[in-house]
Amino acid sequence: MNISNNRDSNDNDDAGAPLPDFRAHNIQLQTIVPSLAAAPDYLDYDPKGRGIIVTMFANTGMSYLLGTSAGGVYGFRQGLQATPNTRFRVQLNSVLNHCGRYGSRAGNTMGVFAVLYSLFEGAADQLDIEDKLKIRAISPAAASMFNPALAATLSGVTYFAPSGPRVAGLAGALAFSAVATTYTAYSILNVPYGSRGLLWL
Repeated sequence: MNISNNRDSNDNDDAGAPLPDFRAHNIQLQTIVPSLAAAPDYLDYDPKGRGIIVTMFANTGMSYLLGTSAGGVYGFRQGLQATPNTRFRVQLNSVLNHCGRYGSRAGNTMGVFAVLYSLFEGAADQLDIEDKLKIRAISPAAASMFNPALAATLSGVTYFAPSGPRVAGLAGALAFSAVATTYTAYSILNVPYGSRGLLWL
């Protein structure tokens, strides 16, 4: 009898401290993470969307990637056609040369155009040109297209300005037509204008 009592008392002594209560209502998050005790810090919200710099980086990166890819595919085709003979090494050299030439040229062109477009569109948004010209009061649909169309036109004119006024004017007209065509197609398909987040798409 004494032996069993001594054994029970030894088991109770070896049990150690009782386990803590892990129920959620006893946990103080401010003790675990002191920063939670401070007031919440919210991100700044811009009702106009992303800023000029963020938009410019996104547009430039995607445009450069698309331009390089399209130019590389075109260069691959041209390299195969321009190969002087059928030896693999000669064909590979020709393909690589043409891919590098056309891919870099198209990527640089698209990247520079995206930088110009983003700057012009950001400036037009900041100045609220469509409101100052009262375009929004006349037609809200035209007002939503005005800034992208203006930015695309000015980008085309600026990029091709060294080639002369006729080429610059033609480039601006083509850029304006691209925006107008996109807007018309989106209106027919009931796609929100500018939903793709790349240039005027």
